[in-house]
Amino acid sequence: MAAQGATAFLVDDDPAILKALSRLLKTAGYNPQAFASPRNFLAAHDPSVPGCAIVDLAMAEMDGFAVQEKLQEDGSARPVIFLTGTGDIPTTVKAMKAGAVDFLTKPVDRAELFSALDRAIATDAKSRQTRAEITSINDRLATCTKRELEVMQHVIGGRLNKQIAAALGTAEKTIKVHRGRMMAKLGVRCVADLVRLAERAGIAPRRTPS
Repeated sequence: MAAQGATAFLVDDDPAILKALSRLLKTAGYNPQAFASPRNFLAAHDPSVPGCAIVDLAMAEMDGFAVQEKLQEDGSARPVIFLTGTGDIPTTVKAMKAGAVDFLTKPVDRAELFSALDRAIATDAKSRQTRAEITSINDRLATCTKRELEVMQHVIGGRLNKQIAAALGTAEKTIKVHRGRMMAKLGVRCVADLVRLAERAGIAPRRTPS
């Protein structure tokens, strides 16, 4: 079943194919956005809109690989499904290595298209959720002081308050205050949650001199 209202950007310089795919996807409950020009698509593309792109590989203005490359250069993680009139193995391999969700040969089988679409839309949703979580973590980290972040790195390294105090040259009670404020700002209640948060943010434990 189609993800209700999910957007599918169609990029193909063949008007007949664009019309047929748009009608098919609209009937199935998707929201098709058709572009006969890959450059027009790239100029109008809004990466904040959830969904995927269905891109023809062999277009005169710009091939499908170039379109995907431009999306990636612009920082868009838009999932792409490639369409081609010739499903040769080397091109298929190249498409999958480029990160395509699927590679479909024209005329496209309806069931295969819908299956690929739903996988691509699910991939997009998961990617957006992950990016939103990372953004939220970074926003919370930005509220911490430099000393609180230092304490955090020691805590995720498994060190006790007194050990952290010795490493930072301060009193244990001061470390307790920094630790409490840091965990409150980050919205975590235990060390295990703090460790997971740090891993998501790419923060490594602070090393102590051996």
